[in-house]
Amino acid sequence: MTRGPRSLGVVIKLGTSSIVDEKSHEPLLSILTSIVETAVRLRKDGHKVIIVSSGAIGVGLRRMDVDKRPKHMAQLQALAAIGQCRLMSLWDSLFAHLRQPIAQILITRNDIADRSRYLNAQNTIHELLDMGVIPIVNENDTLAVSEIKFGDNDTLSAITAAMVHADLLFLMTDVDCLYDKNPRTNPDAQPIEIVEDIGQLVADVSQAGSSLGTGGMSTKIVAARLATSAGVTTVITRSSIPGNIVKIVKHIQASRSPASLATQANAAEEQHADEPTTTLNPQVSTTATTTKDPTTKIPLHTRFLPSPHPVRDRYFWILHGLRPHGTLYIDAGAYKALLGKAGLLPVGVVDVEGVFAQQEAVRLCVVQRRRPPHSPQEDDGKQLWDGEPEEVGRALVNYASFEIARIKGRQSAEIKSLIGYADSEYIAQRESISFYRRESRPVTPSREVMVVEVEGQDGEEKGEGKEGEGQGGAAL
Repeated sequence: MTRGPRSLGVVIKLGTSSIVDEKSHEPLLSILTSIVETAVRLRKDGHKVIIVSSGAIGVGLRRMDVDKRPKHMAQLQALAAIGQCRLMSLWDSLFAHLRQPIAQILITRNDIADRSRYLNAQNTIHELLDMGVIPIVNENDTLAVSEIKFGDNDTLSAITAAMVHADLLFLMTDVDCLYDKNPRTNPDAQPIEIVEDIGQLVADVSQAGSSLGTGGMSTKIVAARLATSAGVTTVITRSSIPGNIVKIVKHIQASRSPASLATQANAAEEQHADEPTTTLNPQVSTTATTTKDPTTKIPLHTRFLPSPHPVRDRYFWILHGLRPHGTLYIDAGAYKALLGKAGLLPVGVVDVEGVFAQQEAVRLCVVQRRRPPHSPQEDDGKQLWDGEPEEVGRALVNYASFEIARIKGRQSAEIKSLIGYADSEYIAQRESISFYRRESRPVTPSREVMVVEVEGQDGEEKGEGKEGEGQGGAAL
């Protein structure tokens, strides 16, 4: 018996500029209607759909006849409160025409930082999807302040996709895909269609977002790094043609090996299937290839392939759900032991920075321990290591910062005599330590690596898995 294509979890992220006109602040009803039709079509095809929607502040601006996005936090929160109910009313009205139930989920970083609330959010979304409901997720801008904001909904969409173990994340923008150069000023600019290693990416990402939003293409690169590290295939494509999502999903489903296929089949008439492709580097495919059906046109898009060793569940939560409160500098020997699944002992800690309490998250940075000085004058008493630190992961610590400052570099047997008690021989248990994958670490793109962004750039409002670098995964 022939089985149909596998059901996929699909997250669609829409920025403010995709929902609200930048000048008039009127909702873009044609795009919203098309998004609704696309989401319902995906549901009928058996997929589970989540929408991450910006636009509350933009809609609030229109309701209150405010011309420009204010800068004062209280004003932004008030506009978000006004706009959010109107935005959800609009979504509900449009989906009601197709008899599709929806649900609203508002999240702040505090909801993610608390482990029980993180799991509750995860369970609620899964239950909604099982009920055939389309959740519409947004950051709770009404209550969020800078300390607990995700910063942009690209990041929120990536965390949401990772939280529910989605298969696909669509980051909708006002360009078709990434290019290696600005195509408006460089006729030889090549579309970047398949990205296997974001660390090798050379793309156009410098243009700022729209006046309504807070993001741009650089935030999408960061979101793609984050999502792909969790095993989520991430796609950048044009928001003005939401129907392209259905075509891209079908193309990925029909592909025996999605990782090996480029997307611009529109050029099939100009290129034969047996011609070699041209790439900027071995990890980025930029040239169109044909499909078996030359009449089928696959919409142009950039697809970021997921990590073969995704970081999921508790390990993902430690890396990306928590805000670090300090830094532990460890030596190479301790790092090697951690990769071998040992816990972090005091003897491997070189230095500590910041003020934090027990069970708070800290950065882990590998440094070269400074050799003992030949004389007291050679020791400045400040820095205990040489060279530049390399951040490799995050950890939940068993001791506060002032306690670690006392026991660093010492044997575990000395902990009680140094601080008066010894809850654990480890500064951090191995199951409370998570490492980045080098090729998918979600940090801000380097200006030296990235070139410039396309004009007309989009602006936004912002089970058991295997750990990278030989780390083991832990079930929820």
